Amino acid sequence: MVAETQHPALLFSGGKDSIVLLRLAEKAFSPSPVPFPLLHVDTGHNFDEVLDFRDRRVAELSLQLVVGSVPEAIDSGLVTEPASGMRNPIQTPVLLKAVEDNGFDALFGGARRDEEKSRAKERVCSLRDEFGQWDPKNQRPEPWALYNTRKQPGESLRVFPLSNWTELDVWHYIEREKIELPSLYFAHPRDVVERDGMLYGVHPALPAREDEQPFEAMVRYRTVGDASCTAAVRSDAYDVPAVIAELMATRLTERGATRGDDRVSEAAMEDRKREGYF
Repeated sequence: MVAETQHPALLFSGGKDSIVLLRLAEKAFSPSPVPFPLLHVDTGHNFDEVLDFRDRRVAELSLQLVVGSVPEAIDSGLVTEPASGMRNPIQTPVLLKAVEDNGFDALFGGARRDEEKSRAKERVCSLRDEFGQWDPKNQRPEPWALYNTRKQPGESLRVFPLSNWTELDVWHYIEREKIELPSLYFAHPRDVVERDGMLYGVHPALPAREDEQPFEAMVRYRTVGDASCTAAVRSDAYDVPAVIAELMATRLTERGATRGDDRVSEAAMEDRKREGYF
């Protein structure tokens, strides 16, 4: 896929899926370095532990990191801060601007098809139009893992090598490769508030409301998106084997259990992807 593009980049947030994707890229191009930059859309509401891990990993591999800043986009008037305070919905224009400014014609992402329904529709290779938009009706077939990468000037590709993986597959690979992760993925004491049936860590982007009383709980995060919309789960899983055992016993999906922004509607993610989201 890399050989069929001119200026690819790898979407890297410091979350487990992008960490695994980066490891796969390392192995694919070894002993040479990864031959493309990493791209992260920073909403300003990220967990500090994740950003620290992101920067350390980039430094260890001597890679280029391109950051699209949502706070800067708000200041410049490119996007408007939502009344809800959740910045995930306004990442799209920032991502598209970073793609245009840097001339990226392909983005590798760590999305998995078990995350939510529209991911399965997009499969591994997705064509985006000149506005970065995805049309599910025009999704190309992928018979026998053959991918159609043809595109017109201005169009781009989104490529999801983990599309056929599950959350459990990712954790088994982390265990096999002994991959380091941000500490949020493992059980730790944290001040939380219960909101809409989920436990949210108290954070500058998500302060406790007047009618909420923060309390300490032993929790971990299954996904590490924005602190303003990403909930934790009660857990005593301190290491990778314990996390795997915990996942094998749960029936709740990762996003269903922890992402408040995806509870807007059944089609929330698909609507965002039509607009150019990851």
